[in-house]
Amino acid sequence: MSGVYIHIPFCKQACHYCDFHFSTSMKKKDEMVLALAKELQLRASEFQNETIETIYFGGGTPSVLTLEEIRFLLDAVYKDYTVVDNPEITLEANPDDLSKDRIVELSESSINRLSIGIQSFFEDDLLMMNRAHNAGEAKACLAEATKHFDNISVDLIYGIPGMSHERWIQNIETALSFGIPHISSYALTVEPKTALKKLIQTGKIAQPNDDAAQEQFSILVEMLQERGFIHYELSNFGKPNYFSKNNSAYWLGKKYLGIGPSAHSYNGISRSWNVSNNSLYLKSIQDNQLPNEVETLSMNDRYNEYIMTGLRTIWGVDLNRIEIEFGLETLTYLKKQSAKFLDDGLLSMDGDILKTTTIGKFLTDGIASDLFLINLE
Repeated sequence: MSGVYIHIPFCKQACHYCDFHFSTSMKKKDEMVLALAKELQLRASEFQNETIETIYFGGGTPSVLTLEEIRFLLDAVYKDYTVVDNPEITLEANPDDLSKDRIVELSESSINRLSIGIQSFFEDDLLMMNRAHNAGEAKACLAEATKHFDNISVDLIYGIPGMSHERWIQNIETALSFGIPHISSYALTVEPKTALKKLIQTGKIAQPNDDAAQEQFSILVEMLQERGFIHYELSNFGKPNYFSKNNSAYWLGKKYLGIGPSAHSYNGISRSWNVSNNSLYLKSIQDNQLPNEVETLSMNDRYNEYIMTGLRTIWGVDLNRIEIEFGLETLTYLKKQSAKFLDDGLLSMDGDILKTTTIGKFLTDGIASDLFLINLE
């Protein structure tokens, strides 16, 4: 089973922390939708032997698309690809786009999962991040969306400068009060070349506190597990049967096709990524050229990616798979490198599966880097 990711590179305004590819000008939106459909057509041969299980509209802000545009792109997928009978079809959406009428409209389409970018239910947090919605819209859209959609995920951000643990707990409690079955939560990260970076450098916003972020992560894990959520990936929590099939496919190493500017694709052997420029992307597609770069993954790359993704999930790293795919020498190396983390209680062994412990989860990326191979070939 495989997935299709469609990147919608438009936003109403730029969030201060965001380093994803997008434009705040909608002038080329119509042209872009046509190009996305054409890229799907141009790349159909890559997935001619694959069955599509998930279709994901990401961005950017996909909820700026009209229902007609969404249907047009879905038709393009169904026209040239084999799709399962009941695929997971996710639309990322912002609260300000989810009016009552809009939610009803979407519920009558083939979209069956919403991923809503709440981030916080507090007005000053939203203003600091330059979000397009306000706290009232965040709550109103969830109240209405839960009437029409069963499968809803919300995004929340922790580690916001000045956010107390009490306020963070209130954010989690508010999300849970709507009966949401899936939560994705991330620490506020200061990326280069973002407005947030400049605001911190000029002293207008305080630097996020890593210790506070780690404590709020622990609060999140404890609260959600008490409410029946499964912490199935470092930043993702779902009730049983509500894991994101799209995202799980990434972490489990399944194939996916990324459509649109900046979108990435993976076929098990190589990885490719489209140009992060709307004008260049449109020109290439109009010329029947794929605007992407392709990297063939070395054994080293594939090992490191498996370590990184495996440790982030409840499925862990299978030592038997390491030996079969990468050899006994690599398995011996992994055991040697992981010994100190096992002794420190940051990693654990469950049969032949290497996993992060509860206290090791927040340090997953650092642990994984110590298990990486620099040269395997």
